[in-house]
Amino acid sequence: MEPLLIAAAVLVAGLALFVGIIYAKGRAFSDGDVFRASRWSKGNHLFPTQVKVTPTSVVHFTPQWIGKLEHTIHVAHVASVRVDTHLLFSDVFIETSGGVSPISCYGHSKRDALRIKLLIDDYQTAYFRAPAVASGSPSLPQRPN
Repeated sequence: MEPLLIAAAVLVAGLALFVGIIYAKGRAFSDGDVFRASRWSKGNHLFPTQVKVTPTSVVHFTPQWIGKLEHTIHVAHVASVRVDTHLLFSDVFIETSGGVSPISCYGHSKRDALRIKLLIDDYQTAYFRAPAVASGSPSLPQRPN
């Protein structure tokens, strides 16, 4: 075989592997309400950041070449959600009541950013409206004497 043909085949195989890794790392990391930032936004070209909102927590997930960066906040510890809307994309800032650095997500669509805020508000309302278990009531079966 020609050395140039071998080099071209290796180059094409390497490029295909690179594109495959980028695609695999950019997929939704979980089922449910996962919001992925646009690849066209700042800091999200290769590995777009993702936000998952569940009834109990908010997860900020950023894939990396090796491993991942994940930040989880319980819904009860979310102090505020701020949506900063620009011409093309929106930024979401989720601040905690504990003073830890806020979750900052750049490059979401306006619809996704507002949906993230709405879900967190709804889940917080449901969480704080749930009846609290009285500390003196027996919630566990009593042990026989």
